[in-house]
Amino acid sequence: MFKPVVAAFVLMVGISLPVSAQSADVDALLADLADPQTENWQSVERQIRTEWSKSGSAAMDLLLQRAEKAIDAEDFDTALDHLTALTDHAPGFAEGWHARATALFNKNLYGPAMEDLQRALALNPRHFGAIAGLAVILQQTGFDNDALTAWRMLEAIHPHRPELKDAIEALEKQTGGTAL
Repeated sequence: MFKPVVAAFVLMVGISLPVSAQSADVDALLADLADPQTENWQSVERQIRTEWSKSGSAAMDLLLQRAEKAIDAEDFDTALDHLTALTDHAPGFAEGWHARATALFNKNLYGPAMEDLQRALALNPRHFGAIAGLAVILQQTGFDNDALTAWRMLEAIHPHRPELKDAIEALEKQTGGTAL
């Protein structure tokens, strides 16, 4: 069920498609983040997230901010209202799709969350939050080999994620270390 999403993502990352929406600054920050020796990775991650949260429209940014507040308050229905409006009006804004996937995930709507993650990753293949979301959903739905592949992709982009090493180790034990 999820394999086409993972296969498409592997293909996108494997051929290193350019991400035109990202500035050289974000590219440099992502390079810093990918370096396992980067000590201030939390600051680098925060800077990347700040850049990714800019849609180019004050109205769309406001919808995202309201949705994030609703997610923090665990008001996922309100978040989905804001995020659906955001993705309707700014379909090329990856963070809108990622945030909506987060709200859907929290409502245990994994299929729609996967669809939104697929859209986010099509727009921004290095979106480490979307890759982590993909990995978690795949793992929770029993697609362990695919989840391991996603975690390993995340490791190449953001090796500092706290849950990363434990997830990879657990899945390697369960799968014998095999990936797609």
